[in-house]
Amino acid sequence: MSRKVAFVTGASRGIGRASALALANVGYDIVVTARTMQEGRAADGRPLPGSVETTTSEVRALGRDALALRLDLLDRTSIDRAVSQTLSSWGRIDVLLNNGIYTGPGSLDLLLDLDLDTVETMFQANLFSQLHLVQQVLPGMLERRDGVIVNMVSAAGASDPPAPAGRGGWGFAYAATKAAFQRMAGVLRVEHPDPGLRFVNVDPGFVVTETMKLNDPTGEIGKRFLGAPPEVPAAVIAWLASSPEACAWNGKTVIAQKLALDLDLHPDWRPSPPES
Repeated sequence: MSRKVAFVTGASRGIGRASALALANVGYDIVVTARTMQEGRAADGRPLPGSVETTTSEVRALGRDALALRLDLLDRTSIDRAVSQTLSSWGRIDVLLNNGIYTGPGSLDLLLDLDLDTVETMFQANLFSQLHLVQQVLPGMLERRDGVIVNMVSAAGASDPPAPAGRGGWGFAYAATKAAFQRMAGVLRVEHPDPGLRFVNVDPGFVVTETMKLNDPTGEIGKRFLGAPPEVPAAVIAWLASSPEACAWNGKTVIAQKLALDLDLHPDWRPSPPES
């Protein structure tokens, strides 16, 4: 019963992988979930490094236990199976990190170009599946009166793009899914005010991940924003999951890059100003 368990979606690469390692470093055993089980290609067939197996090996190399499970945000059966296997094997989930996201076409489509079936798919992967996961995991936390749910949100859900999609901005469909998802943590705080529970949004800022490079191959977004490495939001997530001081963020949205600098959770990644 002394085991602490963190369940991480989208843990094959990017922020999910970095967060799995950061949580392992603060004492959590990790349920590593994603669609891509083995190195080679993303689940949709495009070349993309990272896999559940690789992250699992890295967690174990840090001295923590890891459970490698396939989870597809477009397959509710796989979600139920992953939660069930976790509870059967380890008996609990102390931290749920809703990091996984839809990576298929449509995220950078202009509004008039959007296919409605694609938009429905994006909402399924970026909102409805996370809602389902919370409904599966939260009852155990309520029973123990202890637990942390971290939802990965985006500035795209709270602000207008600086340019049209494909020219340095983001598409409406992606932004709409993130805007809806961002409302969850505050509602959970109101519905479940037990001090042992925390529900937090994390806005990672612009982070240079493998998926970002895949979806923005010409680097137009990167020309407008200074990118941070995935380890920056990962350090913030580990702090939120392990520090008593993090209770101050219950129901709120954390701007990860600012908090990382304010609390010195990660070395400053920003380039030094040129010498005069």
